[in-house]
Amino acid sequence: MNFICFGSGSSGNCYYLESRGTAILIDLGIGVRAFRKHLSDYGLTVPRIAAILVTHDHTDHIKAVGPLALQFRLPVYAAPLVHEGMMRNRFMTKKVPIEQQRPTEVGIPFEVGNFRITPFAVPHDARDNNGYFVELIHPEEGGDIFSPAPVDPRPTFCLITDAGRFTDEMIPFVQRARHLIIEANFDRTMLENGPYPQFLQQRISNGRGHMDNRLTAEALRRHLTPITRRIWLCHLSEENNRPELAHKTVQSAIDQLPFPDKPQLEVLRRRTPSGLIRLD
Repeated sequence: MNFICFGSGSSGNCYYLESRGTAILIDLGIGVRAFRKHLSDYGLTVPRIAAILVTHDHTDHIKAVGPLALQFRLPVYAAPLVHEGMMRNRFMTKKVPIEQQRPTEVGIPFEVGNFRITPFAVPHDARDNNGYFVELIHPEEGGDIFSPAPVDPRPTFCLITDAGRFTDEMIPFVQRARHLIIEANFDRTMLENGPYPQFLQQRISNGRGHMDNRLTAEALRRHLTPITRRIWLCHLSEENNRPELAHKTVQSAIDQLPFPDKPQLEVLRRRTPSGLIRLD
């Protein structure tokens, strides 16, 4: 499985996964022109993309979903309320045709190419919001993710973004994820002493906005298993966080994990692609 982050933050979010020559996108909140340039830079083409998955209907996650879906007749998978929200979002000028809309249901897996994808609920101040757990239907190497021995499981990928808090529903997906993207949006001290007015601070930190560095760190300290090999922090605030601060806070929790092989931690950049990453 190959992975690229094309953007992570309020300027636009887009994640690319590929297996056996077929790709999926999770969110497409960057401009179409920028997205297609990024693909070209990596020697990739749109026809590889079999579907777009959408977490929620905020513009920084859906800006270019309609234009790309229309031009290439791509199916778009999202919760029913998210499809409704995209149809009403005035910043998404081109809409996904009804025949290309694929409603999803929390906990019910669906398949695209070599991917089996399970949506799960994530609390956020959108009409609805899903995280996604992705596994391969035909892995290149053997291994059972349900095996009690967490040694060399098949590649699994989990994305949790725009989460107001960590919930019990997220735990089994985090525990089974070999590769995990999780939000660390803000540093609480920076938020409280920053330029945002009180009502906006409250919206961000009220449990339906975003997770802060310490909340993410504590969730990972409590729930990670030896299966997880790599973690990326996503959707960092430009005004209320710093990559080095998020990394330091979460790394301190990872250092406390009670097993010897601890996961590698990185921070995704807001506007710069991550590079092509092989997920073994």
